[in-house]
Amino acid sequence: MLLKEHQYELSGGVNPLDLVDQYGCPLYVYDTAIMKRQYHQLFNAFSVPKLKLNYACKALTNINVLKYFKSLGSGLDTVSIQEVWMGLKAGFAPEDIIYTPNCVSMEEIGMAVKEGVKINIDNTSILEEFGQAYPEVPICIRINPHIMAGGSSKISVGHIDSKFGISVHQIPLVLRLVKATGLKVEGIHMHTGSDILDAGVFLQGAEILFQVAQEFEDLNYIDFGSGFKVPYKEGGIATDIEDLGEQLSERFNAFSKKYGKELTLMFEPGKFLVSQSGYFFVKVNVVKQTTSTVFAGVDSGLNHLIRPMFYDAYHEIVNVSRTTGKNRIYTVVGYICETDTFGVNRRLTEVQEGDILCFKNAGAYCSTMASNYNSRYRPAEVMVHEGNAHLIRERDNFEDLLKKQVDLNIFEPLKVK
Repeated sequence: MLLKEHQYELSGGVNPLDLVDQYGCPLYVYDTAIMKRQYHQLFNAFSVPKLKLNYACKALTNINVLKYFKSLGSGLDTVSIQEVWMGLKAGFAPEDIIYTPNCVSMEEIGMAVKEGVKINIDNTSILEEFGQAYPEVPICIRINPHIMAGGSSKISVGHIDSKFGISVHQIPLVLRLVKATGLKVEGIHMHTGSDILDAGVFLQGAEILFQVAQEFEDLNYIDFGSGFKVPYKEGGIATDIEDLGEQLSERFNAFSKKYGKELTLMFEPGKFLVSQSGYFFVKVNVVKQTTSTVFAGVDSGLNHLIRPMFYDAYHEIVNVSRTTGKNRIYTVVGYICETDTFGVNRRLTEVQEGDILCFKNAGAYCSTMASNYNSRYRPAEVMVHEGNAHLIRERDNFEDLLKKQVDLNIFEPLKVK
């Protein structure tokens, strides 16, 4: 039985235990009030004539999340043609979508051209091929600034050995290809990684981009990517957005004046906008004591939230069924036939079987990276908006597991002689 005398509330007074009662576990819940707070904090931090935030939808691709950010005035950052189509389906105008693929075919890039979205190219061979196929289509160029930044090597994408972007040292080749094909370069872009704490990294990248930008006469925007760090625990460190906004705005405005044109300052935040808005609720199946460890085994695993296993990511865990009482130390693990540990030696109010645990910061790269591994169902998703809860993804069922499989029915029983 869920204990509700000590409520753990979402915005508008919504009790997540009521959502669990209604929609079951495991359950993803997203709070739009936090998305709005994050969007406006970032937008208001910069003092430039033209600012555009493009939500990096790979963080959380549910179409209702896309629609919500569109209502806030956001553009959309996409990395696949499917995300482009999702954005168009959500109502974004093509000119408000930027397509930044990596290692895709010219065939897919051609599909994006057909849709009329902004094209961002990060490969010199593709640049040459694109220039011959679509010389009339304006492009953005993704630069690799050779800056090692980010919370871990797996999310640092601007270093010298990264597969992303065109090396800043290849700009002479880029200029030759642009001139030879007659391409118009309308934007310059970089993205150094995620979980960047130091504003100096952005400023260092800015100086590199400004040097590159001077080589192109027809720019409309400069895109600094994202990577802003959000706190993952109470009192956790985060990027000082206001400090970054003040310093970068001053430098960007000075460059625009020197360039002789009011350029648009662009960012593509994903995690910053949705990470803290997400909560993942799971039910404790078993409390298991071994010789040295007390495990709290839950009805989920790396199939639903892989970040702790993939990135060694930290997610704060709270027992929302029992918010007061004696604390004990638990290692929280999943039900998958792999080592799927969510958290080691976590201090939780005493856990009993049937309790509901909450994983915080579950809005970014959580449900969007989920799978049906072990033939488990993907969870339902709920959006809390202005005090009301809305189901935005139904829980999988058994038919969903078989939906795309083709049953041949051609195998005869082996005859034993």
